[in-house]
Amino acid sequence: MNSTTDQIQSPDNYQEAFAKNIIIVSFALIISGINGMLVVTFFQNPVFHSDPRYILYINLVINDILMICISVTLYVLTYALHYINASFCCVLIALGSTTYMNTPVILAGMAIERYIAVCKPLHHSQICTVNRTYFLISVMWGIGAIPAIIDVIIVIALQPISFFYSLTYCLPFIVYSSKYYTQKTIATQTLYLSIVWITLFYTYFRVLCTAKIASHGHHLSSAKKARNTILLHGGQLLLCMLSYVTPVLDMVLVPFFPAHRTKITFFNYLLTNIIPRLLSPLIYGLRDQKFVKHIKRSCGLVVVKTAQ
Repeated sequence: MNSTTDQIQSPDNYQEAFAKNIIIVSFALIISGINGMLVVTFFQNPVFHSDPRYILYINLVINDILMICISVTLYVLTYALHYINASFCCVLIALGSTTYMNTPVILAGMAIERYIAVCKPLHHSQICTVNRTYFLISVMWGIGAIPAIIDVIIVIALQPISFFYSLTYCLPFIVYSSKYYTQKTIATQTLYLSIVWITLFYTYFRVLCTAKIASHGHHLSSAKKARNTILLHGGQLLLCMLSYVTPVLDMVLVPFFPAHRTKITFFNYLLTNIIPRLLSPLIYGLRDQKFVKHIKRSCGLVVVKTAQ
């Protein structure tokens, strides 16, 4: 969840700022609309409620909705209000950080569930129960919240009480203006992503071995589907990791085109933070035939009711 810093150093004129915010908000509405359709489909159809795979996936979708809403809210606030209450800002940043760190953790949990379904099919129903799935989701949210909690503890320890009643420009590097924030961010992102990539590689190759052992039949088909699903998790993770590239692209491109600093940082934010959230539901959720079937049914019911 990265926000641009160019608004501080080189503010845009009214027309440019308005156009940027319209584009960002429009994309956010489109992404939230697609994800919202998946969420509504899930809750309207009980067939999904007993399947750990879909429960985990809809958790990822809800997380993406929250993340994109918070990220875009922070982006718009840097233009609209400039300065807001520090306590409210800390809450927004902490929620945004939690949803941001949740994404790779949830993808790892989904890969493990597919690994169990294929490599331990006889134990899948005992291991991956609905109650355990919801417990796993709560654990994943707890793990995702750890970096944000550390940030809040550090700012409480270093800042006076008056800071939380003051007004601030709501960007993480300003609110958490200490060397500990940078060090903690690098350490936690490296740790989380390393564990997630190890998990994805391990589950993928175990499923791949199972697919090779299975010579024919339904098990071979399910193993291949699970292998493709885990590959998609890796693709989603790569898309999510584009947000880590944002500061690097800014540092590389801005010195060559200093007159276009605001345009460069805006397009970097759009391409590395917003667009991946649009592609994620399209390459995963809408390729699932069960989801697509129930979405079409729901859309058909809406059309019929409208016609009546």
